[in-house]
Amino acid sequence: MDESFPRQHARTRRFTLGAPRSFGVSPDGRRVVYLRSAAGDDPRTSLWCLDLDGGGERLVVDGTTVGGGAETAEERARRERVRESASGVVGYSLDRDARRAAFVVGGAAFVAELDGSGAHPVALPTPEVFDARLDPAGRRLAWCASGALWVAELGGDGRVVDGSARRLAADDDPAVRWGQAEFVAAEEMGRRDGYWWAPDGRGLLAARVDDGPVPTVWIADPAHPRQPPAAHRYPLAGSADADVSLWWIDLDGGGPREVTWDRERFPYLPALRWPPGGDGRPLLLVEQRDHRTVQVLAARPEDGTTELLAERHDPAWVAWADGTPDRLADGRLLWSADVDDTRRLTAGDEPLTPAGLQVRAVVAAGETVVFTAWSDPTTVELWRWSPDGLEPLDRDGVVLAAAASGGTVVVGRRGLERPGFDARVIPAEGPAVPLASHVATPAVVPTARLRRAGARSLRAGLVLPTGHRPGRRLPVLLRPYGGPGAQRVLADHHAWLEDQWWADQGFAVVVVDGRGTPGRSPAWERSVHHDVAGPVLEDQVDGLRALAAEEPDLDLGRVGIMGWSFGGYLSALAVLRRPDVFHAAVAGAPVTEWRLYDTYYTERLLGRPDEDPGPYDRTSLLAEAARLERPLMVVHGLADDNVLVAHSLLLSQRLLEAGRPHAVLPLTGITHMASQEEVAENLLALQLRFLADALRAG
Repeated sequence: MDESFPRQHARTRRFTLGAPRSFGVSPDGRRVVYLRSAAGDDPRTSLWCLDLDGGGERLVVDGTTVGGGAETAEERARRERVRESASGVVGYSLDRDARRAAFVVGGAAFVAELDGSGAHPVALPTPEVFDARLDPAGRRLAWCASGALWVAELGGDGRVVDGSARRLAADDDPAVRWGQAEFVAAEEMGRRDGYWWAPDGRGLLAARVDDGPVPTVWIADPAHPRQPPAAHRYPLAGSADADVSLWWIDLDGGGPREVTWDRERFPYLPALRWPPGGDGRPLLLVEQRDHRTVQVLAARPEDGTTELLAERHDPAWVAWADGTPDRLADGRLLWSADVDDTRRLTAGDEPLTPAGLQVRAVVAAGETVVFTAWSDPTTVELWRWSPDGLEPLDRDGVVLAAAASGGTVVVGRRGLERPGFDARVIPAEGPAVPLASHVATPAVVPTARLRRAGARSLRAGLVLPTGHRPGRRLPVLLRPYGGPGAQRVLADHHAWLEDQWWADQGFAVVVVDGRGTPGRSPAWERSVHHDVAGPVLEDQVDGLRALAAEEPDLDLGRVGIMGWSFGGYLSALAVLRRPDVFHAAVAGAPVTEWRLYDTYYTERLLGRPDEDPGPYDRTSLLAEAARLERPLMVVHGLADDNVLVAHSLLLSQRLLEAGRPHAVLPLTGITHMASQEEVAENLLALQLRFLADALRAG
């Protein structure tokens, strides 16, 4: 019997297993390091290496043969923040010359010699090691354990020198952690590091995170009532954030010394980068809590002082390209600025990129700058800037991963017309070298048609059933994310696989990226400031109607909508506010009351509820529950520590109080990502049955 697509989709972790990822390149550009599992259904990831001076790809560490003890709480939290679903070696640290790597599996640290002698466990004096990283010279290993930051000397064989391990920083207060990112940094800012080696290895900068002021929420597992609930520090909108400070630790002696700035005015530290060139000072990106002012500071660790290098203001919020700030080889500050409604790279005050090319992220900076950008929001392109001008490196589809050093560029991409994952190494001289990919072949073949819809030229996609015959009227299913931070309409074969499965069940599937989604322009992203409901929902309606005007087989008398996270919020919002358009909805892990979501994401969009409750009142689903007149299924993982299950339970309570029929599907032991095969497969089947019944779809 052939395997069902839902089971295949879950087993292959959404067809991500088997693809090379997490690239690292040596400074001379001759060695590329990466992770990859052995097959498209093998979740155990291994460490691989490619030397351009000879030989093909070679296995350095077999992820099926390394293991420690049980996964630590810190590692589980990190995996949840980055949505990691694989096992084995899922992250690593390199020394400066890419000759040695370190990684952690199951709370145990390992060091691998990339020249061929393999990996060995590192004997450390602490249990439950977390985030072990090599210094640039590969002679020391730092790690976190039980809230403290440690370091040990490594010998020539990569093993710990006896008696060299020492604790660098620790607090007696259990609410204080050294060297780890706080929740909103890891979940919302994209900063997952909590300590940073100096380029010369003489010391480290470390974050001291005091979670004491942060509210505690309790996450229970009702299916196991004898287990106590787990305490989770979660900064609800309007409440206190973690107190994050930065400290310099000199390994030659002396206790930690604080690096100071106006932390009362700029409490957030979204990014820190320590370029090896320039004047040798680390760059700090600090941000006001209202997100309207951001500064770049240069720190002098030896005396704890900082110097203001640049500042940006915006009446809504300041945004910047990922991977910045940084330094060019000539010492100039590399940052970004929103000019001419374009996110442009800047060197000092000089724009390096033109109007219309929306910069997404800097991959590498030095003599040249390699970066990703959009000239059309359905693509993600790879570009290189040099003093001689701009050069496109990849403009065909969606670049998902890239790395660069020493003139060598590594790129991983997918396109709309062909399945799989294409990864290749582009050396400074000579032909490109492909990297093997073992991604599974999907059981469906997507036929997505990308469109520009309506007066706002909304980027939209339409997927019809395989072999659809014109003249057969189809119920319509919208499957948006629709909100800030993520796109769905991309020239990416992989992105439409699940949509095609839904279409093959008898639906016309519509996906619309409306206002607030990235890729169009800074003004487009900020157009949802103080209102994440009205413009977002309006664009879904406009996109649907525009596509139906082009495709007469779309039956607007039978329209369903489903989504997860922000898409779940949007789906519930749709049937509450526009029952004239939407006839049924499935809302997965929806944010129903924005006061219950985290400070950083929510306050950026809506402000602080204690200062102006209006935007929160206008966008809450709880206040509109009594308006429900269409079938609604709410799905939520009970162990979700991102969108708490309280969101769905409170919505259900309001619906019950108003006498509104609805369905609630609780997922026991499931977090914000449902990757278990049986759960993922049967969840799709239950949602299909619900929507088919509600829309009378055969």
